[in-house]
Amino acid sequence: MSKTPDLLVRGEHAELLKQLQEWDIAYHQNDAPVVDDATYDAAKKRALAIETEYPELAAGGASTHVGAAVSAKFKSHPHSVPMLSISDVFDEKEVAEWFDKLADKHLFIELKVDGVSYSARYEKGVLVRGLTRGSGTMGEVITENLRTIADIPQKLSGEFPDVIEIRGEVYMTRADFIALNQAAAEKGEKVFANPRNAAAGSLRQLNPAVTATRRLSAFAYTYGELSSRDWATQSEFFDRLESWGFKTTRQWAHAAQNMDDVQHAYNEIMMMRAEIPFDIDGLVLKVNDVALQEKMGSRANSPRWEVAYKFPAARAITALNAITVQVGRTGVLTPVAELEPINIGGVLVSRATLHNADEIERLNVRVGDRVTVQRAGDVIPQIVGVAESGGGAKFEFPETCPVCGGAVVREAGAVARRCVNTLGCPAQRIGELEHFVSRHGFDIDGLGIKQLEQFIARGWIETPADIFTLVSRHGDEIKKLDGFGDKSVANLNNAIERARNIDLNRFIYAIGIPEVGQATAKILARAFGSLDAVRGAPIWKLKQIDGIGDVMADEISSFFNDEHNTAVLNNLLDQVHVRDAETAPADADGVLAGKKIVLTGTLGKYTRDEAKEILERMGAKVQGSVSAKTDIVLAGADAGSKLAKAQELGITIWGEDDLERAVAGA
Repeated sequence: MSKTPDLLVRGEHAELLKQLQEWDIAYHQNDAPVVDDATYDAAKKRALAIETEYPELAAGGASTHVGAAVSAKFKSHPHSVPMLSISDVFDEKEVAEWFDKLADKHLFIELKVDGVSYSARYEKGVLVRGLTRGSGTMGEVITENLRTIADIPQKLSGEFPDVIEIRGEVYMTRADFIALNQAAAEKGEKVFANPRNAAAGSLRQLNPAVTATRRLSAFAYTYGELSSRDWATQSEFFDRLESWGFKTTRQWAHAAQNMDDVQHAYNEIMMMRAEIPFDIDGLVLKVNDVALQEKMGSRANSPRWEVAYKFPAARAITALNAITVQVGRTGVLTPVAELEPINIGGVLVSRATLHNADEIERLNVRVGDRVTVQRAGDVIPQIVGVAESGGGAKFEFPETCPVCGGAVVREAGAVARRCVNTLGCPAQRIGELEHFVSRHGFDIDGLGIKQLEQFIARGWIETPADIFTLVSRHGDEIKKLDGFGDKSVANLNNAIERARNIDLNRFIYAIGIPEVGQATAKILARAFGSLDAVRGAPIWKLKQIDGIGDVMADEISSFFNDEHNTAVLNNLLDQVHVRDAETAPADADGVLAGKKIVLTGTLGKYTRDEAKEILERMGAKVQGSVSAKTDIVLAGADAGSKLAKAQELGITIWGEDDLERAVAGA
């Protein structure tokens, strides 16, 4: 006989459902989550526990709920096969309880990518409709938005069913997320809280042209409606997906037949989580046999044959000691939380971004509070909430620049505050020059932020060209500064001289064109071949290049047509030589065509970026981690765990001599 809930239980359950509904709308419809995943998961877990104990509350409760209703901004369309969510498990005991009930213990384990779900319907191999998950039964139509994502093919290749709905996850890599937020901050626009938020906000644009300007990626992992099936396992389905032109998380996949296998996969992925270039929040454990999947079926909102084994949130609570304000190279003022140092996910965190004044207001965070800090991979740590108020005074954002004293303005409709003293503010000059000499730019060793500050303060460096005459003009004076001497000045001069010859893509990146990062710099270099061709490119031609959007083209054209920039560049080109780029595509027939190669350790003759560019030019696919699918591991000095794993898997291992021979024979 089932228990009857009292008024307190009913009230708690109703309040939990109300919260979950509000949070779902914020997350799924508005792409602006108001709580972190751990808080949401805890509330849902409690609601499900109540429904398990009191079954009469389950009808219409958390156990039957998927996503949120579709937004009125989009056209809607029903899913021919519901897009269900996946039940979460949080520890080894919960996994074991699910695993023990399985008739077949053969599992296929995938990454749980932290992105936004999509469904793409293909008829006769052609993409005809794209939908969001929506409510699970009704989705938002985003067909044209999906067409802008290179990882989602417009037309399937090979052999395929007449009708199939491919489902997967649209995501944004951490590098692309950081670049997007940096560009937004520099323009005074709203920044996104995390890569998942950025992916969702980019995908659910009413104007697909906006989606096209964002660097979105996608994986495929399952299917909805289909007219026929010739695969027997989830593993074989991944083979089909790849043959049709989709990307999968195959390189991180594991097989398991017992709980030791499951936990081994969990621990291995947890250890390499920061190396994976996009956010994940767990593993998805699936019964590998597709016929058994169909036999096991689903509950109201989730399949019985799969669970999501969630990772613990990389977050902690610590004291907020101060709020400082940094001035970036474009003059944007960014508040930074100075924290009592704390270990989060193996990394000691002492600072976290607060993004802008609006974010401080939203969080209502004050010096003296104990705050919740979240860290995800390489993304800058951020404060996600106040755990305990310290009763401090409200933070007042400065009205003058903390570096130069110039006026601070907030442009109409913008989020960020900027220092208006563009040419006279040392912080902006330092930022521009720090970017110029950085590893992906001119890569001048020994000329870091500390040295730049000294030289700029003395008036020895004002423009990039000044760097290349620095030692000849002020060498004797530099030797008298703290930290310098004859040897260090000689080393600095050697580094500067080495930097006089630079590849076109690195030059384009170094000069700091708004919107142009490393990837775009490579696109421009390969498209035009020479600096003169890039500088003289008409805006219509820029817009025709795949990967260059309208906003980016406008910024590039404006940069090279600006009178001040022209003068600065001409002076710089008196000091340096820019090597033309090869405009030919990667060698599709070369010795390395299609080979999956992983770089590890330190090479003697090449930087990591140079080696990667050489390999890609020879047709190879350079990857970040070693798996059974890896063909070659190129190992330099001090190679570590990647080399060990390659040896364990019997993968071909190259040294630098092998690379030289491949280059010579290409």
